[in-house]
Amino acid sequence: MKNYVRALTIAGSDSGGGAGIQADLKTFSALGCYGMSAITALTAQNTVGVEAIHEVPPAFVATQIDAVLSDIGVDAVKIGMLGNAGTIRAVAERLRAHHVTRVVLDPVMVAKSGDRLLQEEAIEALREELVPLAEILTPNLPEAAALLGLEAVFARQMEEVADRMLELGPRYVLVKGGHAGGVESADVLVWRSAGGSPQMRRLAQERIQTQNTHGTGCTLSSAIAAYRARGLEVPDAVASAKRYISGAIQAGAGYRLGRGHGPVHHFFEVWNA
Repeated sequence: MKNYVRALTIAGSDSGGGAGIQADLKTFSALGCYGMSAITALTAQNTVGVEAIHEVPPAFVATQIDAVLSDIGVDAVKIGMLGNAGTIRAVAERLRAHHVTRVVLDPVMVAKSGDRLLQEEAIEALREELVPLAEILTPNLPEAAALLGLEAVFARQMEEVADRMLELGPRYVLVKGGHAGGVESADVLVWRSAGGSPQMRRLAQERIQTQNTHGTGCTLSSAIAAYRARGLEVPDAVASAKRYISGAIQAGAGYRLGRGHGPVHHFFEVWNA
């Protein structure tokens, strides 16, 4: 009998299908993984914005995780929208209980539309409970600033800030520079070698001019998780995920869906579009 490559997303649902667990499951499927989910919140949203959020009780989030991991197991986990401190603590406790080590944490705080997806008081719980469990932390510039308690983070500070974030406990930090603007979209991956010396890799792609960027952060982090589930080492998984999201943005730029920020094309390598 064959074995599936298994990937679990712990995140919120996007009724518009462009971000959240919908984007994660599409990405897992596109990259050859069997996708599973533990839903932390239901959102009523579309390409324009988030109209309402209904949070799932933390105990039920924990039950979903237990149900999946006690039977099916997992090769990598991606974490996205968590919403509140109670859910953060519940997720962290269950990951520790199941000894999950391949964790990609995307510290989702604000939607593309500007709507807040993480309560302000939950940032401390995220920093203390979940960030130390992450194999890979993937903040954008505003999220990096929030986690470090800074007013703002600029593109010229990405390497320095990523290095500082290693002190919070993750093994790798990928600071995403999409908010920085410019002709290219550059991210910085940092980690420590076995001897403790700092390592850095800069990943840059030409910036694609399109408003169809809803769910790019979710898609990138779930792509990293998919490649980790398939056994790629972290720097290679991140580089492969960066190529995938760039291809998905490029392919999705030619479509029109809704009146706001449309989605990327998750299946650009599969569909004859």
